[in-house]
Amino acid sequence: MIYYTVYESPIQTLRLVSDGRSLIGLYMMSEKHRLKPQNDWVEDDSVTPFLETKQQLAAYFAGTLTEFDVPLQMQGTIFQQRVWEALKSIPYGATLFYGELAKQIGQPNASRAVGLANGRNPISIVVPCHRVIGANGKLTGYGGGIERKQWLLNHERLMQMKQSFELGA
Repeated sequence: MIYYTVYESPIQTLRLVSDGRSLIGLYMMSEKHRLKPQNDWVEDDSVTPFLETKQQLAAYFAGTLTEFDVPLQMQGTIFQQRVWEALKSIPYGATLFYGELAKQIGQPNASRAVGLANGRNPISIVVPCHRVIGANGKLTGYGGGIERKQWLLNHERLMQMKQSFELGA
């Protein structure tokens, strides 16, 4: 059984999808690769791990959470899985070039394939695909839209500056 719910975030409504044990999808409603509810899906806010995910998203958007800790189940090819796992290692507020991510997974000539796998990340924000940028430092490709990618990166940098200021004050 597949379950879903929605979360109203500062950037737009998000759809959370679960298999009843793990988060299997987190999509922006405007995302081009998002899963759309099927006839056999059930809308249910109480399913694991929706409550925990919503609490962590609220903390992330409030600037008090920098790393998510909810059970995830991501379906994809072995290559996609490697890319998605590597995304989790990009620190909050940091960015990485596609080519650097390709080197990190041992495929230095696969930056284009890394970009494609990054674009198919089924759990945006929690698995931070927004932290990967083009080699020239420009924002490229984001399923939820470049303006939302920019918003997420600005949010993380602003929260880091705020924390640094508060620590130094």
